[in-house]
Amino acid sequence: MAEAHEGPRGRYVPYAPRSGRLANINITVKREPGERGGGAGRDGGRRSWFKITIPYGKKYDKSWLLSSIQNLCSVPFTPVEFHYDHNRAQFYVEDATTASALKQVSRKITDRDNYKSLQNELKPEEIEQLKLCMSKRYDGSQKALDLKSLRVDPDLVAQSIDVVLNQRSSMGVVLRIIEDNIPELQSLNLGSNRLFRLDDLAELPLKAPALKVLDLSRNELKSERELDKVKGLKLEELWLDGNPLCDSFRDQSSYIRSVLHTWGDGHELPPPIAFDVEAPRRCRPASFPLFTKIPVFSPRYYSVYDSSDRQGLLDAYHDGACCSLSIPYGPHTPPRNSLNEYFKDSRNVKKLKDPTMRFKLLKHTRLNVVAFLNELPKTQHDVNSFVVDICAQTNTLLCFTVHGIFKEVDGKSRDSVRAFTRMFIAVPAGNSGLCIVNDELFVRGASPEELRKAFALPTPTPSSSPVPTLSAEQQEMLAAFAMQSGMNLEWSQK
Repeated sequence: MAEAHEGPRGRYVPYAPRSGRLANINITVKREPGERGGGAGRDGGRRSWFKITIPYGKKYDKSWLLSSIQNLCSVPFTPVEFHYDHNRAQFYVEDATTASALKQVSRKITDRDNYKSLQNELKPEEIEQLKLCMSKRYDGSQKALDLKSLRVDPDLVAQSIDVVLNQRSSMGVVLRIIEDNIPELQSLNLGSNRLFRLDDLAELPLKAPALKVLDLSRNELKSERELDKVKGLKLEELWLDGNPLCDSFRDQSSYIRSVLHTWGDGHELPPPIAFDVEAPRRCRPASFPLFTKIPVFSPRYYSVYDSSDRQGLLDAYHDGACCSLSIPYGPHTPPRNSLNEYFKDSRNVKKLKDPTMRFKLLKHTRLNVVAFLNELPKTQHDVNSFVVDICAQTNTLLCFTVHGIFKEVDGKSRDSVRAFTRMFIAVPAGNSGLCIVNDELFVRGASPEELRKAFALPTPTPSSSPVPTLSAEQQEMLAAFAMQSGMNLEWSQK
């Protein structure tokens, strides 16, 4: 038991009290399993012990500290095994009534020098500066408020205003500002604010009832039980990456299901997401590997895509399909104004950090996907430039990419040549074809070499007799034979 007084060490602790500003004394209570000292409690039953912890309690004299706590505690108590653990002062009490009374004393004791406390509320003029800071961080078009790393905001630091969101007073002021000025808030970013508990966010569902996106990334949340304190929110997106609680799950699936359980409605949670094909779209088991369908699928798909009406693509997509467009950044990226029709829908996650916009730019369901594709510029693809790579394949799923060249055929960028990469994830469809469940389109400027080769007519191959037209099934068989034999399509057909 170290009862001697020692001053705090010189190491910098970001959220420790600053020089000349000492916090009110905080008391935490934790129930301890088992018995301490043996024997029975006052009622004849087994004793229940509670550990009392005073952070930074080592800098206070023991007799003064215990006397100050006893003066405010509503019941008398006898501290057992008083000791210091690093900078913390700790002792035990015997029963729940005493522990509860001690918990009520927390933050009510001011140190002997009566310095200003970090727990004091912000002054009116400081609150006005905080409002100005929050208004600069608010995006009215997206109804999104970004409070990431608020304590180090340059405007607040310049005014020597200390807003610490892991303290109740600061969080309370922020929530009041939200309630009074932007109750329609839909997206809130509280990342990198060292939040270790969410008690102070308990009123958030009342202050911002329309909130759909909550970013708590890179904080200090250690338990998923903290999420229970904000389960009144009707969230569509929750960001928790960078918190210690993420490391407590054995895999991503159990992590997701635990989070979903917090916002459950009493119904059984669905199994992990898998690609399922509805009965009308199912087909007989494929006679050939799925990749043999690509030579038929690609020309059909792009013939419809290049037509005046892309509504015909509805049959190519699964009901729950997703689609996104990205403009990669690199040496061949043309000026922004030359790709205006694409930049506005670009979902390049290296550049786009706003979670609300990421969600908005991801198109869901086949109706929304095809409606989005209809809005893109009309095109003509150079089928002879296509290069297809197969990324992964199972009996029920195929992932492949198509690389190639196209040009725009109308609008301000008419005849502009673009290069593209398109990644498809597809499943078997009822017409012996493929049904797209995920579509990612990447568009960039064509390189000089690609421009030189674009839309070049292939050299005709002499033929003494006309080549018969093959059915779709025959083309599949031909592609399978070519793949297995190593011969090209021309020799395989002979």
